[in-house]
Amino acid sequence: MDDQIFKQLHVLDGAMSSALEQHGLDTNNKLWTAKALIDDIDIVYDVHFKYFEAGAQMVLTDTYQANIYAFEKLGYTRNQAQKFIAMGVLVAKKARDDYEKQTGKHGLVAGTIGPYGAYLADGSEYRGDYLLNEAQYLDFHLPRLQTILEQEPDCIALETQPKLFEPVTLLKWLSKYAPTMPVYVSFTLRDEQTLSDGTKLSRAIKEVSKYPQVFAVGINCIAPKLVEKALKTIRQATTKQIIVYPNSGSVYDPNTKTWQELTQKIDFKQAAAKWHQAGANIIGGCCTTTPTEIKQITEYFNEQ
Repeated sequence: MDDQIFKQLHVLDGAMSSALEQHGLDTNNKLWTAKALIDDIDIVYDVHFKYFEAGAQMVLTDTYQANIYAFEKLGYTRNQAQKFIAMGVLVAKKARDDYEKQTGKHGLVAGTIGPYGAYLADGSEYRGDYLLNEAQYLDFHLPRLQTILEQEPDCIALETQPKLFEPVTLLKWLSKYAPTMPVYVSFTLRDEQTLSDGTKLSRAIKEVSKYPQVFAVGINCIAPKLVEKALKTIRQATTKQIIVYPNSGSVYDPNTKTWQELTQKIDFKQAAAKWHQAGANIIGGCCTTTPTEIKQITEYFNEQ
């Protein structure tokens, strides 16, 4: 694991869903953004490429909700599901490589693993009110995780995690079977001190920071107003790099599976300045952010 690559990383990408919707795709379906891996892979490529153009140094694969069980529920075979997941990594790597050919700038690709709660598609990743044992988590996650690892992404992103036990289960497995693969872990929050399921943020950060292959820890898909206070807690609990990528401030409705419209989005250039000064090393955007917000973050770091 080349730590230097990740120490130079500052700008993450933004939402896949919002960018797909800008292309006219409807993400309100049981696969969410993963449906595009079946029907609209060219658009997924374009989304990744546009994020690189906006200044993102690392993009996340369109595999957050692309799990085997979700595809099988819709009638696809396990083999087909694995091909869709693999394509999620390969298309991101192709966008990265094509961008590098044009610009000489080398980007990174993070293979994304969302929580079990994302599969439930009822907002559970913002509550964490589900309970599986270690074997059940591995049964659910490993078919996707192993498929992603086979495509050799630059790192694995265990993101939008509402609980501690779930990512720790995967970190234990990774430390044994893929110990050289860099990993970052980011949590969702109930408030600036607490994970979505009630676990103390400081405890969660300390626990995942124990794993040598974890190069960054942090928070994502939370309200921007929580970031600064949460950063103080995270900074005191770890010496790892800190990653933050909140949403634009919009509120998610799990019943309609939509985000409320915002009359005014925050200025991510100004926000990035505050978050960076508060301890964040890697900054991006989550749901309801687009290349516009990532360009603002890039502008801030370009001036440093």
